[in-house]
Amino acid sequence: MSQVINFDALYPRKGDIPEQFAFNGFIEQREYLINGELRRWQGDLAPVTSPVHLRDDDGRCKPVILGSTPLLDEAAALEALDAAVAAYNLGHGEWPSMPVAERIRHVENFLSKMREQRDAVVKLLMWEIGKNLKDSEKEFDRTCDYIRDTILSLKELDRRSSRFQIEQGTLGQIRRVPMGVALCMGPYNYPLNETFTTLIPALIMGNTVIFKPAKFGVLLIQPLLEVFRSCFPPGVINVIYGRGRDTVSALMASGKVDVFAFIGTNKGANDLKKLHPKPHRLRSALGLDAKNPGVVLPEVDLEATVKECVAGALSFNGQRCTALKILFVHESIADRFVSLLCEQVAGLKAGMPWEPGVALTPLPEPGKTAYLTSLVEDAQALGARVMNDGGATVREAFFYPAVLYPVSAQMKVYREEQFGPVVPVVPYKDISEVIEYVRASNFGQQLSIFGNNSQEVGHLVDEFANQVGRINLNSQCQRGPDSFPFTGRKDSAEGTLSVDDALRVFSIRTIVAAKYDDSSKQLIGDIINNRESSFLTTDFIF
Repeated sequence: MSQVINFDALYPRKGDIPEQFAFNGFIEQREYLINGELRRWQGDLAPVTSPVHLRDDDGRCKPVILGSTPLLDEAAALEALDAAVAAYNLGHGEWPSMPVAERIRHVENFLSKMREQRDAVVKLLMWEIGKNLKDSEKEFDRTCDYIRDTILSLKELDRRSSRFQIEQGTLGQIRRVPMGVALCMGPYNYPLNETFTTLIPALIMGNTVIFKPAKFGVLLIQPLLEVFRSCFPPGVINVIYGRGRDTVSALMASGKVDVFAFIGTNKGANDLKKLHPKPHRLRSALGLDAKNPGVVLPEVDLEATVKECVAGALSFNGQRCTALKILFVHESIADRFVSLLCEQVAGLKAGMPWEPGVALTPLPEPGKTAYLTSLVEDAQALGARVMNDGGATVREAFFYPAVLYPVSAQMKVYREEQFGPVVPVVPYKDISEVIEYVRASNFGQQLSIFGNNSQEVGHLVDEFANQVGRINLNSQCQRGPDSFPFTGRKDSAEGTLSVDDALRVFSIRTIVAAKYDDSSKQLIGDIINNRESSFLTTDFIF
């Protein structure tokens, strides 16, 4: 059913907000974590502004100022780096030398204490980035599940590693050991979940970590600072804040970062990697830009497809790297598709993050509504129309979804990743047009194929298998389940992440080998029986 939206009354008055979701006060955060100490920053602070605005009696809207976070400088960042380097100590530090079972116990303790901060983190997710209540709760819970699954995966990996192998007269034991110092940076759209999918594997494999929160969704880490401090040895996890050019650039230029985990733009990743003086020694796990297409074939369950495309294009206002960012629809069904698409969009509830059933919320990124408006205006100037009622309406940080049709190759939205609620629909006559688009694209994360003709679908699977990291059949693009590999080609990713893959990204295999003869068996047996090595062991983790 279509929602009648009063855009002028979109934002609430302060008294309209339910008490359990109200944001009262101002969080002046000066704390940051270095070497097991919560330091207090005395320098400049960065204001944290909510995408949520409050309406006064005259109808004027003002953004809510939530608080502030430390603008650390280069010296503070390098101090964090020194702490991580010292804690790693060339692999001889307490944490990298610790038996796997003990590191697991530290992470289990962290998970237990983290769960106690659920309400605080969920509330800040809503207020800082405008994520609705249901999705904010899901992000927190999914992150906890990811940590639990990572622990289980490491246990299984270590069990397999506890066995010796005998090949061609050689006896060997192969184990995974840490890489060194890891720099972990996450995105603002999933500032908890996406960050922790690299941070937790890096920690649990024995690396020491410098963690810089996303540019938005910064305050929500504050409730976890003490949890980090209390659950890990000094220097193992260091949390810094500030502008990347003042902090991260210095870290990379030092050459002391061994693993770089970054989720953001390919330009940002390239610029930072270039700063490292020994790039061959830098392992990277990067989740970057994407322009995931949805391909709608003429033989298709149209209603089910439209429903899936709306979810794929507009979940969290389209602010997902895995969102469907351009839809190619066969010309024979394009008009009907667009009509159904507009009906579905009209049924999405717009409002504030805590409102029941809300799907469309304000956008956290400053300047985003202006950028999206420019994409729409460019498309209109070149022949596209906004097909849905109210499409592209802006109220402060809110942008109502715009269904653009027909979109052509001359338009910016055809090429650029909009990362927001603009849905471009391209009618095509011959499937070769779509194939050429995917081949020529600079991005290669995922795509979706919607169709019922097995011959056509099978042909496209083969066409696209070497172009993207994941092909979704009659379903939207997505990351989960977390046991599946999450990767991409071209400018969309480097490395592979999943629960299992992440453990491998943040570690390297080391083997101890010897001739398979009596003297070697006696020597290794003595080492194991006398527990004279933490590497050479047949301990089994339950």
